[in-house]
Parts: sequence; C-alpha cells; structure tokens
Amino acid sequence: MEAKRTLVLRSPLPVLLDRVTETAIPVPGNPRPFVTVIVPTWNEAGMLPACVKSIGGEVDSVEIVVVDAGSDDGTPEIASALGLAVLYSPRRQRAAQLNLGAQHARGEVLLFLHADTLLPCGWRQALEAGLRSDPRIVGGAFSRRFDGSSAWLAATCWLADWRGRWFGQFFGDQAMFVRADKFRALGGFRALDRCEDFDFSLRLRRVGRTCLLKPPVVSSARRFDSRGPVRQTFADLVTVVKFLARWRADKS
Repeated sequence: MEAKRTLVLRSPLPVLLDRVTETAIPVPGNPRPFVTVIVPTWNEAGMLPACVKSIGGEVDSVEIVVVDAGSDDGTPEIASALGLAVLYSPRRQRAAQLNLGAQHARGEVLLFLHADTLLPCGWRQALEAGLRSDPRIVGGAFSRRFDGSSAWLAATCWLADWRGRWFGQFFGDQAMFVRADKFRALGGFRALDRCEDFDFSLRLRRVGRTCLLKPPVVSSARRFDSRGPVRQTFADLVTVVKFLARWRADKS
C-alpha cells in the first residue's frame, strides 16, 4: 500500500510583521481561545461589521483575526475600530490570506469565515459540541443558506448539505473549521487561486472524520447577481469538474 504523504506548505511571500496591529500579537498569560475565526478581506467595508457582529462570543473563548489584502475602502480601519487583530497579506489570494491568519492564530480550532457570511446564534456551542462528541472528528463545516429568495439557490443548499454529510466535501462559504494541529499537519491551504477550500476538504477527510453542523450560516447571494443563479451555478460546477480532473491526474 502506498504511504500517504503530507505536503507542508510555506508562505509564498514573507510575512509583514511590521504591519500587524498590536492586537494580533498574543499577550503572555492570556488563556488560549477555543476558536480563532479568520476572516479574509478585500474591500469588504460594507459587509464586515455585520459579519463580526454575528461572531459575538466572549473574548476569552473566541479570537478574531482579519487578514486584509490591500483594501482601499477602509476595511482595515473598520476592523481595527472594532478592536480586531488585523494582518496585511502581501498577496491577494484567499488561500494565502487564510494561511497567514492561521500562522498567527492561537485557537485550538480554526474557523474560516467569508466576510459576506453570517454565523448563526449558538454557533460556538454547536462547534464545541460537535468536535467534543467524537475525538475522531477533525473538522467540517456548517450547513449554508443564501440570503436571497431564489428557489434554485435553496435547492443547491440542500444538495450541499447532502454532499457534506455523506462525502465530507465543503466550500468556503460554509464556514469551514478544523482542529489547529490537523490544519498545520496538512500544511494548510494549497496555493490555489480557485477551489482551495474544496481541495482542503478532500485532504481533510483523509485524516479523520468530518461533520456538518446546524443551524446554518447565511451567505450573501451577491456573486449570483451578474450571471444569475442558474448560469453561475453551472459555471461553478465546470470549475469544480476541471479541478477534480487535475486533482485525480496528480494522484495517478
């Protein structure tokens, strides 16, 4: 049997430590938070406040880290005004931003949250209960709903629930989470411009069990505005199929 190999990734560019706000640096003696929520941003001034409000939580159990990739709409300033840790990514790529946030995270669990996605009430309790119910569970994601009224998008959410529950396949707008030690053992997200979230879920299910949590997160349907729900969904499907073809070719 072929031995499994773990790919260890390194940051493609040096971390700009001189541009990390002081709240991002752990204070000696502070208790380790249960979860670090990592929010990648680029021009999300309109979405970030509501996202942060949905996180809530006590300061000693939830750490929030915003990783900005050069916003020019005041996003980093809004995050700082909210008292959040802000990191500045030299690369505008979600995988790079998430990996940078994870490098500075102190939580036992890492939760990756898009700025246009809202966590449900009781999310932390659901997360803790899910992970502590079975030590073999290494991560997972939340069920997802969109904020629009499209019946098509509602159907895609139902299919996403089915896919996640039976196959452990998740996407980033589902607030994916992972035990911090497992994330680092896997080498974090691969430096992909697309499907870095799906790729990570495929690798995650190889090292343990995953779970799908409820209540669902609510994600913005804004990315469906230009093409419409049906055309955008099929465009996304084509992207995933192409990724899987390359992924399987790399394995062979």
